[in-house]
Amino acid sequence: QVQLVESGGGLVQAGSSLRLSCAASGFNLEHLAIGWFRQFPGKEREGVSCISSSNGPTYYANSLKGRFTISRDNAKNAVYLQMNSLKPEDTAVYYCAAAVYGRQCEVPMGTIVDFGSWGQGTQVTVSS
Repeated sequence: QVQLVESGGGLVQAGSSLRLSCAASGFNLEHLAIGWFRQFPGKEREGVSCISSSNGPTYYANSLKGRFTISRDNAKNAVYLQMNSLKPEDTAVYYCAAAVYGRQCEVPMGTIVDFGSWGQGTQVTVSS
């Protein structure tokens, strides 16, 4: 069964950094475009970033460019989201998922209907 597992969330102060990890169980991430989403209380999940399977486009939400960096380590079968200069408004549950539309990220990355094999999410809380 295909499953993604997020980790790395936590409670940090504003200005801090966190690195979220997305690991796969039961399949190889290498050939998939992987996206990160976040969900604020009472809101729909919104796209944060997407990384293609190879030398394809990488997408970032405009508001996050320069602070967040997505990367992948195929040897570890994992995708990462490095989050720097965190702000209280970054507080959310962060999810990773695999794109169903192909190996390359679309720009913009799409919505939740374009992704599957969702993980359970990891909470990120940034205090002021």
